[in-house]
Amino acid sequence: MIPRLGINIDHVATLRQARGEDYPSIVVAATNVLKNGADQITIHLREDRRHIQDTDVEAVRLVTRRYGKPLNLEMATSDEIVDVAIAIAPDWVCLVPEKREEKTTEGGLDLTQKEAVEKIQLVCHKLKKEVEGIKISLFVEANEHNMNVASELGVDAVEIHTGDYAKAHLNGEDFEKYLSDFQKVKAIAESLKLGYHAGHGLTDESVLPLLQSEIFEEYNIGHWVVCQAVFDGIGQVVSNLKECFRNS
Repeated sequence: MIPRLGINIDHVATLRQARGEDYPSIVVAATNVLKNGADQITIHLREDRRHIQDTDVEAVRLVTRRYGKPLNLEMATSDEIVDVAIAIAPDWVCLVPEKREEKTTEGGLDLTQKEAVEKIQLVCHKLKKEVEGIKISLFVEANEHNMNVASELGVDAVEIHTGDYAKAHLNGEDFEKYLSDFQKVKAIAESLKLGYHAGHGLTDESVLPLLQSEIFEEYNIGHWVVCQAVFDGIGQVVSNLKECFRNS
């Protein structure tokens, strides 16, 4: 089965926010992405609203509904953002850690802290109660402890943080250890009936070893897509990436 390709369009909004203009349009971006083969749209509504805005979430939701594709909303466990998620009713929510001072998400959720796990549990319960059919994933590092906690929390999937792997690949370093770890943790996730997704820092080149190893069932790729779109156009970039998924 061909893995699902989710395209994160946050950085289209980053370009818009840099000048405070109405362009580039997040709606046009979402439309072109789906028209060219993406299986879902991913956006991250951060508490500081550095790129995606509340109105963007509503607008992108309408686009995904028009194309019959899922909206995956990345979010922290902030009560305010939870309320937005309930109002918009995305198909998926991916709970992520968030710090105001970070340039981008620096790693997975810390599931060793009792207080943090209890907060995640409350958020999951509220989302499942208020949004019919919603599915929830947790953005985590690849280890057995995280898989066990995710299973206990009753979420639908984990999204494995691939940032360190992607950096190793980009820098020409040995990345075989990451592939091995991902494979080992995949077996645990499957035994616990957790979906096994991947995301962060991936490019058309670093995703290939993962595809060839048949590790993950879903990949969410964003920053590289928007960067490459400067040269090739976002539709062409997504189309080429989808072709890689089909041929690997």
